[in-house]
Amino acid sequence: MIRKGYNINRKRVQRLMRLMGLESIAPRKRTTVPGKDHKIYPYLLRGLEVNYSNQVWCSDITYIRLRGGFVYLTVVMDWYSRYVLSWEISVTMEENFCVSALERSLRCYSPPEIFNTDQGSQYTGSAFTGVLKHHGI
Repeated sequence: MIRKGYNINRKRVQRLMRLMGLESIAPRKRTTVPGKDHKIYPYLLRGLEVNYSNQVWCSDITYIRLRGGFVYLTVVMDWYSRYVLSWEISVTMEENFCVSALERSLRCYSPPEIFNTDQGSQYTGSAFTGVLKHHGI
């Protein structure tokens, strides 16, 4: 814009983009952070054909920006049907809201054979993996 004769700087562009609800298309920060004693689990979906419901469930966390900061949404989804089995919202990134979503799914549906996540600290912590082990997942 400067080359086209507009008197503008980075802060003004940021302010105008914020007012218009625009975001840049730039690489995002890496958001999956393993815990200190993080165990790396094998990727079980490579070459696997998912043919029926409850074969594979997955979960991930989405950041939702609000005026005062962020809230975090975790969703448990059936990989085959793409049906959302449960979800939770939290104002912190602690493991308990992921555990709560998992437990709610397991109360309503038969456990899956495989549970796939990005292996962030919320999903590799003892509370979450303990629930998976308890249900034979």
